[in-house]
Amino acid sequence: MEIITAKSAGFCFGVKRAVDMVYAAVESGEKIYTYGPIIHNEQVVKELSEKGVTVLNSQNELEDLHSGTVIIRSHGVEKKVYDVISQNGLKMIDATCPFVKKIHRIVQEESAKGHNIVITGDSSHPEVKGILSFAGEKVSVINSTDEALKYETVDKNPVCVVSQTTFNVNKFKDIIEIFAKKEYSVNVVNTICNATSKRQEEALKIARKADFMIVIGGVHSSNSRKLYEICSGLCDNTVFVQTLEDLVSQNFSLSGPSACVGITAGASTPNNIIEEVQRYVRGYDI
Repeated sequence: MEIITAKSAGFCFGVKRAVDMVYAAVESGEKIYTYGPIIHNEQVVKELSEKGVTVLNSQNELEDLHSGTVIIRSHGVEKKVYDVISQNGLKMIDATCPFVKKIHRIVQEESAKGHNIVITGDSSHPEVKGILSFAGEKVSVINSTDEALKYETVDKNPVCVVSQTTFNVNKFKDIIEIFAKKEYSVNVVNTICNATSKRQEEALKIARKADFMIVIGGVHSSNSRKLYEICSGLCDNTVFVQTLEDLVSQNFSLSGPSACVGITAGASTPNNIIEEVQRYVRGYDI
């Protein structure tokens, strides 16, 4: 049996940086809060909770807080959250991924020029909500080619197109092709992070070869869901799990002595979970 594990599987730079910042803050002995889960992984959030880290799940909870240190999650937050932290005299550690912060700066600068902003991504995702808050009033979120075809500006000013960092690379290309045919000036800034592109490309190659495909990631993880979307489109026997326990509970089984099993994981998946799944699958080859 052949087992192929994606080299890009697991924590990306931004996620590792954010998690490391929380663990370092815990060592200070101060009361630590994160605004929303620091990353989209329930196991990591649970472990941090056991170390005394509290997740603030709403702006109301933040507004009631007047002491302690608030850590901004890796996905970033809406602009108003920074204002509340400052007004309440709270200490702040900004763990927003630098690639997300770059998008905040781009849309803020383009909006100040009077340009229209288009964000390709999921409007319900925390990262996109944060970007929206910096993009001014002339902003739209597009998640499909159909929406791109229907898009029209409210004026004839140029359009700046950016993307959620974990957006599907091929879908982004299709949307950009549509915008290239629009009559007005379009400035495209590809803000999909390199780690996302590499992860999706590698998943695609493995899924084409695999008889069975395992995608590991949090249920709320956008990039993990996109990996599942890519893999399931190429490999019929694709499963999505958060942990080894999920894999076992799905009665995952392999057939055929020469089966090829592919494993990939989202950017918020710890290495220990990937290794547990690898060991379990290898057990079929003993």
